[in-house]
Amino acid sequence: MSEPNTTDVGDDRLRLSTPAGRWVLTAAVLGSAVVSLDATVVNVALPTIGRDFGARVSGLQWTVNGYSLTLAALILLGGSLGDRFGRRQIFVIGVLWFGAASLLCGLAPNLTTLILARSLQGVGGALLTPGSLAMISASFHPDDRARAIGAWSGLGGVAGAVGPLIGGALLDLSWRLVFLINLPLTALVVVLALRHVPESMNLQAPRRLDVAGAAAGAIGLGGLTYALIEAPDHGLGGVILPALIGAAALAGFVEIERRSSHPLIPLDIFTARQFTAANLVTFALYAALGSVFFLMAIVLQVSVGLTPLQAGASLLPLTGIMLALSARAGALAARIGPRRPMTFGPLIVAAALLLMLRIGPDSSYLRDILPAVIILGLGLSLTVAPLTAAVLAAAESRHAGVASGVNNAVARTAGLLAVAVLPIVMGLSGDDYQQPVALAHGFHLAMGWCAGLVTVSALIAWLGIRDDVLTEGAAGSEVAVETAEPEPYHCALNGPPPPHLPKA
Repeated sequence: MSEPNTTDVGDDRLRLSTPAGRWVLTAAVLGSAVVSLDATVVNVALPTIGRDFGARVSGLQWTVNGYSLTLAALILLGGSLGDRFGRRQIFVIGVLWFGAASLLCGLAPNLTTLILARSLQGVGGALLTPGSLAMISASFHPDDRARAIGAWSGLGGVAGAVGPLIGGALLDLSWRLVFLINLPLTALVVVLALRHVPESMNLQAPRRLDVAGAAAGAIGLGGLTYALIEAPDHGLGGVILPALIGAAALAGFVEIERRSSHPLIPLDIFTARQFTAANLVTFALYAALGSVFFLMAIVLQVSVGLTPLQAGASLLPLTGIMLALSARAGALAARIGPRRPMTFGPLIVAAALLLMLRIGPDSSYLRDILPAVIILGLGLSLTVAPLTAAVLAAAESRHAGVASGVNNAVARTAGLLAVAVLPIVMGLSGDDYQQPVALAHGFHLAMGWCAGLVTVSALIAWLGIRDDVLTEGAAGSEVAVETAEPEPYHCALNGPPPPHLPKA
């Protein structure tokens, strides 16, 4: 077994052209692909799960948000554990945990058990997700690191693209296979990681963990999420206590981070005005996207009448457009600055969401659905790469790693809270989601709300982002590479989760 590496630079780092380098990349890609595959597959399976268990709207929300809650709350802590105790070790533990939780999901006898198992899946995801990219950053020679990360991102997108097709095919047999398919995949990832990935850690990282901050964040998000999801069924009086507990815990989280000598999120990172603006853009944009992808698979099956396989395949053009154009959008932002792409991209997304008002019981895929999907792909392609680049460039070089982790957590939290509030926006409760006309009407209300959110994100980008943020960030990055250890700090994800993947 290889000895831990404590630095990312040096002649002994792996090269992408070697078999050893390709094995490390394969293990990291497959690890993140398991999570991406599970996310897309589960969203397609929601209507089937709901019918099997007689679930209400809130049950479907918890099936998604049980996972999202623990993942969003613990992902920064997962990155911190990897920095301190070994990225490969925490990655492997996360993969094993994710596989065990997937088994529990596949065997769940009732909805409550499934939701609890999904929450455990989120814990595994919080351990393995930051480690996936951190292993690449720590293992590869600096000259090959950018190419390896690019391959990791692109291949991860492919996994997200095939997920709905696999999910649709498995649903013809049983929705339980949607979870059980993770077992052989996680076993393969563990074998590859233990055999081929060198261990690495950051010996300069603080030895203490911010457990209090992580607990306060989890309680805060949990309280607010519960209040939002259960309010339609229990009324405001029935959820006021968890809402107050959640709000108090989030206030406590801020105070803990302010006072801590080893915070999960160093609050001084938000003194950079453009970093704060970019994260506000992320929150508004990903709140809308979380809602869209949660609803699309359900509406296409229940209201439009597509099969699970057809519903899963319907978004493939979006993924193909993003894979083809995202790199070009990043190059465009480098040339002209990110402000205009980050402004006009969301406006194009808003136009696509308004086109989705045509989706309903009598919709045609070619006439009503495909045009909206294509325009959505164009808007997201123009937005996401410039947004990710702006987030990373806007932070000081000493916060380069935590900047991506914070942005990832912001994106996931936005999706979590947006899915929680959806029934209130849509006017749905109980089993209304099983009624094609009622669901279509609520979907139209939600798409109008989401179009408003992405328009707000465009306004924030226009007012808060400068075109010179990338050139300033590039200069800072060059200094950082020469003078500091360029290891991921806490969670090292390359920006927010890919928006073409439903965040389950």
